Amino acid sequence: MTDFDVRPVAEDERRATFDLLGRSLHTNRVSDENWSRYGESWPATHKFGAFDGATPIGIASSYDTQIAVPGGGVLALGAVDGVGVRADRTRRGVLTAMMAAQLEDFAARGIPVAALHASEPTIYGRFGYGSATLGKTVWVPRPRARLHDRVPVSGDIRLLTPEEAVREVPVLYRRLGLHRAGMVGRPSVWWPIAHDRLVGPHGSHVVAVHSGPDGDDGYVVYDTVDRRTMESPDEGAVLKIRELNAVDPAAHAALWRFLLSVDLVSGIRGRYRPVDEPLAPMLTDHRDAQTRDVEDDLWLRPVDVAAALAARSYRAADPVVLAVRDRMLPANTGHYEVGPDGARRTDAAADLALDVDTLGMLYLGQWSATALAHAGRVEVVHPGAEARADELFTTIAAPWCGTYF
Repeated sequence: MTDFDVRPVAEDERRATFDLLGRSLHTNRVSDENWSRYGESWPATHKFGAFDGATPIGIASSYDTQIAVPGGGVLALGAVDGVGVRADRTRRGVLTAMMAAQLEDFAARGIPVAALHASEPTIYGRFGYGSATLGKTVWVPRPRARLHDRVPVSGDIRLLTPEEAVREVPVLYRRLGLHRAGMVGRPSVWWPIAHDRLVGPHGSHVVAVHSGPDGDDGYVVYDTVDRRTMESPDEGAVLKIRELNAVDPAAHAALWRFLLSVDLVSGIRGRYRPVDEPLAPMLTDHRDAQTRDVEDDLWLRPVDVAAALAARSYRAADPVVLAVRDRMLPANTGHYEVGPDGARRTDAAADLALDVDTLGMLYLGQWSATALAHAGRVEVVHPGAEARADELFTTIAAPWCGTYF
């Protein structure tokens, strides 16, 4: 028998659950002033809380949006943007109960996939989430690094005022679109706390926008961190990229050219950049684009396996039958034929067998079936099927999310 109940969060419980999430993530309690500014980003909708009587002891939050999938399609997504359990109530089944309620809600509402950014990578696999995209941390030393002469020069760069940054970047993000598999939509509830707080009048971040022949086509959000000390008074600042989003190579190169021109900077650091971002060959010395880390970024959870598999495209190869196991949503357990013409449920014998979290790793093309088989995550029933799955699921561009939530 449990000593808590899991239920939807009521309107008058929003702030208490937000404070609970902050404490579980070891951040400061939100002030009245900040709550008045950014509380709209924490609506009661699609939040499940664990309660001991009237007191919240756990929270699992999400919002509805979309995700780009291979082939250019867009799929409805449940973006899980906050999960936490009070420190004195962990390891008592609270998290499992909330995650189960959330998944059942996604399934009941017809949300085919869910996604999150994992604070700890060992937590979410047991709930069916798999590491679906990777991001790299790049370090570029300044002033040594520069673009080579054959990188084209195009367009103009302008800096936005804080008021312009709050107003214009959401419009530009929608204009650029979800142009790479893994990118997610940003609904109105996302912007106040994830963007406005940083770039608005009370924030420290700067926004630069690139304009090409057809108008604005890229932007970068960045901050600087002072590295000067008494021992090193001339040490330049570190320029930290929060996000850099461009719709084509010309805009991408122009934004990097601008960043490399900023004075009094000793280095540029970008975290969660696409693993295939072609920065190194753009530089006169490719070693100046130093990859300092590669880490998991977006975690994906198929909620409706048939709908998720049918939504993306596949490359040319003989079909393969996947036997998928899903402990938390058993309706997904079954066999699925995947081929160049799409995917469908089938009674045919399986070629490969895998759990639903591994399907999440395979789905966007970040991991190959062969690599996952070598890692013990895919069971090869018919030898050679993993190579066919590699060809079917692979993508030319690595998947990338580019959005914090």
